[in-house]
Amino acid sequence: MAALPPQKRDLGMVFQSYAVFPHLTVFDNVAFPLQIRKTSRLETLHRVGEALELVRLTGYERRLPRQLSGGEQQRVALARALVFRPRVLLMDEPLGALDKKLRAHMQLELKHIQQHLHVTVPTSPTTRKRRSLCPTGVAVMQDGRIEQVGARRAL
Repeated sequence: MAALPPQKRDLGMVFQSYAVFPHLTVFDNVAFPLQIRKTSRLETLHRVGEALELVRLTGYERRLPRQLSGGEQQRVALARALVFRPRVLLMDEPLGALDKKLRAHMQLELKHIQQHLHVTVPTSPTTRKRRSLCPTGVAVMQDGRIEQVGARRAL
């Protein structure tokens, strides 16, 4: 993948710090990957609407990140990572900065999104709670290679 420019990679990324652009509205944050890919204005409107509906932020389009809670900012980052419909979604400790109640809620949301979009979401489950994001199986990787695949309990 390193040989491909970022906009050509079929990979979404959500950073632990959310990395939303503070000077852009929610709409413009989510639309950014589509603009880089030169998606038409009509298609951009449609896809941003879908992505915001998926993360339950319809109606937030004109807000700036400073007007959002941490969980809402995280959902903006998630919508931005999903708006171009990647095959793989990487998430850097997506639940780490959230309080216990919001973490449980977002865990269910992420599971729903993963199943709805059929997107592969490799995770690095450091706690038992995060393992529920991987209901179908686990692949153990080392140095970029898959070493084992199977049920969580078997591995």
